[in-house]
Amino acid sequence: MNKNMFFTILLFVAVWLLPSSGAAEIQIKQKENIAFLGDSITYQGNNLNIGYINLLYSALNANGIKAGRIASGINGSRVADMQRRFERDILRRKPQYLLLNCGIYDSLQGGNRKAVLEQYKKTVRQIVEKAQQAGMKVYILTATMITENPRNAYNKRLIPYNDFLRQLAKEKKCVLVDLNQDMQTRLNEIRKLYPKARGNLLTTDGINMNPMGHMMVALSLLKTFGLTDDQIAKASDDWMRRRYTFYPAVTVSIKEYLKLSEKAFAAGMDVAAYMNKLLRDDLRK
Repeated sequence: MNKNMFFTILLFVAVWLLPSSGAAEIQIKQKENIAFLGDSITYQGNNLNIGYINLLYSALNANGIKAGRIASGINGSRVADMQRRFERDILRRKPQYLLLNCGIYDSLQGGNRKAVLEQYKKTVRQIVEKAQQAGMKVYILTATMITENPRNAYNKRLIPYNDFLRQLAKEKKCVLVDLNQDMQTRLNEIRKLYPKARGNLLTTDGINMNPMGHMMVALSLLKTFGLTDDQIAKASDDWMRRRYTFYPAVTVSIKEYLKLSEKAFAAGMDVAAYMNKLLRDDLRK
């Protein structure tokens, strides 16, 4: 794969992201409601212009599908927090779909790790069962990485949480969206193209997504919903124009951010480090 093709493929083709579902039609229908229950990644997905939920709806709209949105993402949420607001935020609004994204902040808790994990399993199971009893189709999203190094101790602590989600999805016949595996695959592909790349490549802080990370999540979900590459590409112009503000208060379009990322990765840095270098070099002139 040519380096110059990488970002084009990321946005417009997406064949390498997930195998084609082969679906004859998009699973989400007109006027159906999609509920998103999660933590800071869900919050930013809905509230940032470049957030994955906004990108997802951009693609649905581009294909003539006007679906309702119920977003309940709160920074730092653990699954017990999600359970407490589930009825108020989700259940009473009777969505057709629930996308559940949890695990990161549970795995970061202190105390007895075994007891925390067992309580997590119990609570997730209760949410899934209640959603299914209400007639929702449940999509279980594995938790994305904590730091972008799979060998980091925090990521190792996350493994049993995601293993449980995979097992529960199979047991309860939920749709599994393995974002953790997708993220590891994406990072490996970036580092293969840019061996010197260091720092946060898909996140801003090791947890929360940058524009490339949000696109990764959106593409994973859109593929799971049955959209083809051509259908996803219909949203490309809108995605490319979307604006993103990052440190130090620089606002760029996604298209500009991708170009900046390419330069940063080639220089062996992430975007934040590359911007700091540009500023320092400019001040030294």
